[in-house]
Amino acid sequence: MGDGALGTMLIQRGLKSGECPEKLNIEKPELLEEIASLYLDAGSDIISTNTFGGHPLKLEQYSLHDKTEEINRAGIRAIRNAIKGKAYLAASCGPCGKLLKPYGDTDPEIISKGYERQIRALIDEGADIIYFETMIDLAEAVLGIKAAKSTAPEIPVCATMTFDFTPRGFFTVMGNAIEQAANELKTAGADVVGSNCGNGIENMVKIAGEFRKHSELPILIQSNAGLPIVEGDRLEYAETPEFMAERIKGMLDIGINIIGGCCGTTPVHISEFRKVIDSYH
Repeated sequence: MGDGALGTMLIQRGLKSGECPEKLNIEKPELLEEIASLYLDAGSDIISTNTFGGHPLKLEQYSLHDKTEEINRAGIRAIRNAIKGKAYLAASCGPCGKLLKPYGDTDPEIISKGYERQIRALIDEGADIIYFETMIDLAEAVLGIKAAKSTAPEIPVCATMTFDFTPRGFFTVMGNAIEQAANELKTAGADVVGSNCGNGIENMVKIAGEFRKHSELPILIQSNAGLPIVEGDRLEYAETPEFMAERIKGMLDIGINIIGGCCGTTPVHISEFRKVIDSYH
């Protein structure tokens, strides 16, 4: 079983809008250690790092690209210090923040080299898994997977896309369908495929079913606790741990291999998921 949201937990601990979350790896690693410990205690078998925005192009937005190695290495150390070998350490890699040509102005080779730089730091510091998450452009996800496999071919790679519901079914904002994603992620070398973010648990059960229909690989699903609701200057998520946990059974019936949570989920959610998973027959 995976863990839950990291951003939600960091916001609860004072992260402000517009701040670079990954900077906390070097400034306040104790926050990451605390959160990892909470998820470990809740029953997570896989704990993710605070390196989602650790691609040098993404860090460049905060004038931190020269600290790419330091930030990514520190992200691994914080989690390793907390879990002490009791769970797998998944190095999170998110979108680079730029659009590839021809839709944007960024050359694919620059994005690939950036992922290689990030992944080399993560692997050198001891990541067990490379996890590409919240990917909306299949072409970028493929670049990342290939960069990971060329940098460290022995390390398992998970890749999850974010889909929106449309009248024609589920698609990423770049127009990628689930069947296309499942096939191309596998071809690129992903060991685990699936979806995270963008949907509450009920849509995620549907997405899970589509992935299982189109892929024989292990499948990872990490649902939001519903869609965010703006409350003043905060985002609230309506799906309770109990509501989500009841629907986890549907994912287990489909044969989903790894289940966790995304935005709005907490260690309480993960603890409830753990109970359902442990009692499932």
